Amino acid sequence: MSCSSRLSRSFEGALRLPLNDHSKYILISDCHRGTGNSNDNFLKNQNLYFAALQHYYRAGYTYIELGDGDELWENRSMKQIIETHSNVFLLLSRFHEQNRLYMLYGNHDMIKKDSRYTRKHCSHCCLAPEAHPDLEQKFSLPHIPFYSGIILETGFSMDIYLTHGHQSDLFNSTLWRLSRFLVRYLWKPLEHFGVLDPTSAAKNYTRKHKAEERLEQWAKRQQHILITGHTHRPALSEEDPYYYNSGSCVHPYCITCLEIEHSCIRLVKWTLCTRADMTLYVCREVIGGPVKLDKQ
Repeated sequence: MSCSSRLSRSFEGALRLPLNDHSKYILISDCHRGTGNSNDNFLKNQNLYFAALQHYYRAGYTYIELGDGDELWENRSMKQIIETHSNVFLLLSRFHEQNRLYMLYGNHDMIKKDSRYTRKHCSHCCLAPEAHPDLEQKFSLPHIPFYSGIILETGFSMDIYLTHGHQSDLFNSTLWRLSRFLVRYLWKPLEHFGVLDPTSAAKNYTRKHKAEERLEQWAKRQQHILITGHTHRPALSEEDPYYYNSGSCVHPYCITCLEIEHSCIRLVKWTLCTRADMTLYVCREVIGGPVKLDKQ
């Protein structure tokens, strides 16, 4: 099956959500939440992510995670990931209670497409009372589905297609089980010595560029806007109205995401900043856009 066929298949029977002047969506991808060990790439930005998530919850945004939310290639235990980052999952459950949570799966959490797995491992969690004395001891994400793609219907000539983007690569889509085996038992141990996974679009510049080219070409042929993650490289440009990328939460010093509000899309960076009195704070910076979506 070709890249084009894999992408098209991702949107067969896709969930459709409305997009109008009143819609507020926050698109975040590639958190790669881990188990708190040295391989947990999310750990260094967990406070930035949680601060951003609180902001979007209070501001009334609907949260859409574009895949690879949890690192389930390097780690076997979803329960341990939830317990490590229980504050994040508690807040996600609050989004879910208000019908403001939608989740896609990517290559690193492809196993979530199996509803039996998610019912068993992703639905319930208990918080440690000593860690969260002021919070409820249990929370849940009951029966939440994980999608391969979501379509935001604009009412204009081009709708917005959301997917993770791993469909651009045979090893990260059709052969994902082989890639998971290699990452778990070969590249994960070698990462301690600075050896990067050569099959990863996020870590290999050549594969990254080819993946982005395939995604952009598919979007142009289909005449729709395509928003992905996967390559970890954020992208938003008025010169290219077909392909946008939300980036990731595992950049060295920041997280990036895409905000959609008032029929406009913005690329935003959350990072740690310093005031004149030397105190630190989490700051939000618009680094791309806004691009008006109703011009398409």
